[in-house]
Amino acid sequence: MSAGNGNPNGDGGFSFPKGPAMPKITTGAKRGSEICHDDSGPTVKATTIDELHSLQKKRSAPTTPINQSGAAAFAAVSEEERQKIQLQSISASLASLTRESGPKVVRGDPAEKKADGSTTPAYAHGQHHSIFSPDLGAVSDSSLKFTHVLYNLSPAELYEQAIKYEKGSFITSNGALATLSGAKTGRAPRDKRVVRDATTESELWWGKGSPNIEMDEHTFMVNRERAVDYLNSLEKVFVNDQFLNWDPENRIKVRIVSARAYHSLFMHNMCIRPTPEELESFGTPDFTIYNAGQFPCNRYTHYMTSSTSVDLNLSRREMVILGTQYAGEMKKGLFSVMHYLMPKRRILSLHSGCNMGKEGDVALFFGLSGTGKTTLSTDHNRYLIGDDEHCWTETGVSNIEGGCYAKCVDLSREKEPDIWNAIKFGTVLENVVFDEHTREVDYSDKSVTENTRAAYPIEFIPNAKIPCVGPHPKNVILLACDAFGVLPPVSKLNLAQTMYHFISGYTALVAGTEDGIKEPTATFSACFGAAFIMLHPTKYAAMLAEKMKTQGATGWLVNTGWSGGSYGVGNRIKLAYTRKIIDAIHSGSLLKANYKKTEIFGFEIPTEIEGIPSEILDPINSWSDKNAHKETLLKLGGLFKKNFETFASHKIGVDGKLTEEILAAGPIF
Repeated sequence: MSAGNGNPNGDGGFSFPKGPAMPKITTGAKRGSEICHDDSGPTVKATTIDELHSLQKKRSAPTTPINQSGAAAFAAVSEEERQKIQLQSISASLASLTRESGPKVVRGDPAEKKADGSTTPAYAHGQHHSIFSPDLGAVSDSSLKFTHVLYNLSPAELYEQAIKYEKGSFITSNGALATLSGAKTGRAPRDKRVVRDATTESELWWGKGSPNIEMDEHTFMVNRERAVDYLNSLEKVFVNDQFLNWDPENRIKVRIVSARAYHSLFMHNMCIRPTPEELESFGTPDFTIYNAGQFPCNRYTHYMTSSTSVDLNLSRREMVILGTQYAGEMKKGLFSVMHYLMPKRRILSLHSGCNMGKEGDVALFFGLSGTGKTTLSTDHNRYLIGDDEHCWTETGVSNIEGGCYAKCVDLSREKEPDIWNAIKFGTVLENVVFDEHTREVDYSDKSVTENTRAAYPIEFIPNAKIPCVGPHPKNVILLACDAFGVLPPVSKLNLAQTMYHFISGYTALVAGTEDGIKEPTATFSACFGAAFIMLHPTKYAAMLAEKMKTQGATGWLVNTGWSGGSYGVGNRIKLAYTRKIIDAIHSGSLLKANYKKTEIFGFEIPTEIEGIPSEILDPINSWSDKNAHKETLLKLGGLFKKNFETFASHKIGVDGKLTEEILAAGPIF
C-alpha cells in the first residue's frame, strides 16, 4: 500500500489527506461578505409545541354593534363573572331534581390541554328549587366528576368533534357533513307525548284526531331524570343557546343540551343564531331540550310503548328525548311549543312556506308532502322569508326558524338549484349515501332511507330575506296534489271556504293496493300540519280568517295534481302551468278574471288565464268520461265530509255560528 493511501496511526482504518480548511458558514452578515445568507424570518415565540399550538387560535371578538344601554351593562360585569353566571345557568339546567345542586361544569373540550398543561378550570354549581330532596346519605360518583360543556361551538369546531368522535360522520365532496341518525330515520309520532295537567287539560286538543298523546307529570319527571343522569354521566355535552322567531318582540330563548356534535350543528343551523352580545345577556332560557336520544327510555315506565319517548312538559317548558337520534324531533318539538305559546299572544303559528315580491307583497303557501310547497315558494323573482314555519303577528309575518330542512331524495341541480347549491360547508346531510373514495353524494340511493335530508342556514339561499320578516300577506295559497283529478287547477276561496279547506288539509297520494293496482288515496292533515298543532284546529282557522279579513288577504286553492282523469288515466298538471297560475296570483291579475261556480264544492274558478289552455281550468271539460268525472267528484266530496265529522261538533263563534259557516262551505250534494 502506498504511503499516500496508508493510515499513519496504524490502526487498520483509513484517513483522508488534509486539504484546505472548509469555510465557516455565517448568517446575518452584510450582503456581499457572507458565504451563506439566512432568508428566514424570526423564530416563533414559543418554547414548547403545546405553546405553539396555543398561538394558532385567538379568542373571538364580538363583531356586532352594541347599543349604549347594553354596553353599560356588559361593562359592569367582568368576562370571568359573565362566564361564571353562564356556567351556573347551564349547571342549573342539568340539575337532577333529587339533589341540591347541578353538576360541576366547565367550558371546553376535555381532550384539549392549555398551554400551561392544565385541563380543568374552575367550575360552577347551579342552585335550583327541588321538588323532592331525599337524604342521599353519601356523595354520588357523578357529583365528583366534571361535565365539560361545549358551548355554542362554530360549524368548524362541530365538524372536528363529529369527525373525531362520531362514527358515520364524513365530509362529503361538496363540503357538507354527512351523518347517520341511527335506527330512527324519521319522527316517531306514536311515541310523542304531552303532559296532561290542570292547565293543558282545558287548553289542548285531546281525543279523537288529536296528535297529543297524554302522559302524567310523574312519568315525565322519571324520563327527565333518566335523560339528565345520562347526560351528566358523559365526559362532555353540547349546549346551544339560540332563538326562535325573527320578530324581536316575540322571540323565544331556547337551550338545547345534547350528546352529539351532529345534533348541535343541526340546531345551530335550524334555530336563529345569536350574536356574541346576545349570548352574553342570554340568561335563563324560555324552553329547554334534553336530547339523550342515544339512551333508551325504560319500557317498564308507565305510558311507554317502545324504547323511544319524546316528551313535552309545557308547564315546565321542557322537552325530553330518549331512544331516538333523529334530529327532526327537536325541530318539530319546538314547532309544537310555538303552536302553544304564540296563540296565547294572539299570534298565529303556521306550517307554511312564505315569500315576498319586490313590491312587498307577501304570500303564504300551505301544502302537505308532494304538493310542491317548497318548489313554488322558492322563486328567483321573489325573496324567501322561510320554507316551513311562520308566525302572523299584528305587524306582519316572521319566520320561526333560522334554517331550512330540505328533502334530498333524487335531488338534482336542474330541479332544485337553490337547495343543491346550499349543500356546502356547514350543511348537515342526514342518512345520505356517498362514494367511499370521492365522497360524492348519490341522492338517488335510498339504501339507508328515502327520508334523506339537508339542514342548512337560511342565508345559504341567495334570495333569502334577512331578517326573515315581512308585511301582512296578500295571498294565502292552499296546495293540494289531487290524484283523483277533479279539483280545478285554481279556485278562489271565500273566508269560510278558506277555513274549511285549511282545517281539512287535503292532498291525495298514489298508494299500492294488494293486487298491485295503484289508486289514489286521500290524505287529510288538519291545518296542513296535524302532527304539530296543540290546540283544536278550528282555533287556528278562526285566527287565520280574522287576520285575512282584517288585512284583506285572498284565499286560493291550487291543485298541482291530475287533470283529465284520475291517476293512471289523466296527466299531471304541468309545472309550467302551475307557475303561471302562481304568478297571476302574485301580480293580482287573477283577481280581475271572470269566474264561474262549480258544482258540489262550489268553487269560484276563472274562465281563462293567459298562457293556460282554458279547457283544463274546469276539470269536467278535460275528462272524456263525464259520468266517471261526476262519480269521482261525489266520492271525493264524501271523503271530505267524513273527515270533517271530527271537527263538526266543536263550536266556535257566537252561538256556534262560525262553525255553521265553515260546515256550509264544504261540499254540498
